[in-house]
Amino acid sequence: MAYVTGNRNTSLTLGNRLGEIFKDMSEAYSAWRVYHRTLHELRGLSNRELNDLGLNPTMLRGIAHDAAYGKRG
Repeated sequence: MAYVTGNRNTSLTLGNRLGEIFKDMSEAYSAWRVYHRTLHELRGLSNRELNDLGLNPTMLRGIAHDAAYGKRG
């Protein structure tokens, strides 16, 4: 019979952990807002303006994602 033992030795109190959770949620919400704001602004451009920037409409979601969450892979 196998036993798993583990001691979780964490120095975080409940208040600290809740603070970190709130901070993480706040950062995620901020990134989400940047994504949607960027996407909205890009979708407001005409096809001519997009062409002038070297973009096409299929690229907009990826550009907004990179703006909010950083470059992918």
